[in-house]
Amino acid sequence: MKLKDLNALVTGGSQGLGKTIAEHFLREGANVVLCARSGKDLTSARDALAAKFPERKISARICDVSNESQVSELIVFALRELGSLEALVLNAGVYGPMGPTESVSLDDWRRALDINLFGVLLPCRAVIPHFKKVGRGKIIVLSGGGATNPLPNISAYAASKAAVVRLMETLAEELREFHVDVNAIAPGALATRLVDEVLLAGPEKVGAAFFEKNKGWKEKGAVPLELGADLAVCLASAESDGITGKLISAQWDPWNDLQKHRDELARSDIYCLRRIVPEDRGKKWN
Repeated sequence: MKLKDLNALVTGGSQGLGKTIAEHFLREGANVVLCARSGKDLTSARDALAAKFPERKISARICDVSNESQVSELIVFALRELGSLEALVLNAGVYGPMGPTESVSLDDWRRALDINLFGVLLPCRAVIPHFKKVGRGKIIVLSGGGATNPLPNISAYAASKAAVVRLMETLAEELREFHVDVNAIAPGALATRLVDEVLLAGPEKVGAAFFEKNKGWKEKGAVPLELGADLAVCLASAESDGITGKLISAQWDPWNDLQKHRDELARSDIYCLRRIVPEDRGKKWN
């Protein structure tokens, strides 16, 4: 078992990728605390996982990850339930408002940043003191295409996901000396509730091309949830120790062999967000 007796907290763990990650962690020997905003979905997920893994510790608590006091209470709860934490998986997220940036609700735009960006920042701030005290830890952030490519008509999501990756890179440098690894996962196109939200919004709001992509993912299938969950297991395990500050694609990157390139990764900006200059594309403009 890759995660035997590891204790993990998974945000947005009541459904979709978060629930799948929790299931894979439990299968690999971890104990898990789940959080989500929906009490009904959270209870259902906890009960289903407990029935499947009766030998593991599984707890759940309602939490809005954009609410500082609720997040602080969540970390206290997780530490009390499990005794310690070795991994924090930050999966909670929303698309936010869809449509031309100048016309969408500004309140909804801010709310998307509250969940997607502050919903990563706040749990990190709350758990980092514990990780520093014990001298180890794993922080895994779920990012996505919004971090590396423009997403017309879904600007809050794109902006927040790019911000999250730079926050991840920054925390990785801050926590390197404490042996806390911080990485982000791009899980690929997933056929989750977010696809349903795009289809419900329609091509008028999200654009015809993006609508057709989501329609295809819904009808023909998308990237399996299991792929991102397997990468999360890898990044939470000892085999990835020392790999930090990276945005890794579950679908495209050879992450099963990353440990072979640990030293090279530490000295390079591979799998990082960086500015491209003409010389990077074989051009000289001065």
